[in-house]
Amino acid sequence: MRWATRRGVHIDRAAGAWLIRRFIDPEAEFVFVADPLEVPRDATAFDMRGVELSHHGPDCTFETILRRYELDDPVLWKLAEAVHEADIEDDRFDAPEAAGLDVVLRGLSMTLDDPAVLAITGPVFDGLYEYYRRATLLGRPPA
Repeated sequence: MRWATRRGVHIDRAAGAWLIRRFIDPEAEFVFVADPLEVPRDATAFDMRGVELSHHGPDCTFETILRRYELDDPVLWKLAEAVHEADIEDDRFDAPEAAGLDVVLRGLSMTLDDPAVLAITGPVFDGLYEYYRRATLLGRPPA
C-alpha cells in the first residue's frame, strides 16, 4: 500500500511512518508531497492538514494512528508520549527524551532527503520501542 505525507520529515511524520511500517503495513511505500492536493489517489495520506490520519483534538498524528488502527500496546502509547511532546510541546506528558529526539530528527531532515531520514529513524524508533518495552516489564528504566 502507498502512504503519502508532506516533504520535510520531522518527528511525527518519521514516527508515523515507522508505526505504519512496523505495526500496520510492513510493505508500506511512502510518497512525499509538497501539498495535500498532490497525494496520489492510491495513497493514504497522513500527517497533513485536513486528512483523517493527522492531528485531531489534543492528539498528534502518531496518537491518531494508534486510535484509528486500535493499537492498544502500552509500549506504543508510552512511545506516543515522547512523540507527542516532541511534536506539540504542550507539556501534556513527562517525556524528557522528547527534546533530544526532536533535535536529532530535525537535524537529520536538514542533512538528508526524506527516504534517507526514514531509513535511519526506523532503527531509532525500534530502539525506543525496545527501551520502553523493557522499562514496562521491569517497572523501572532498564540498565
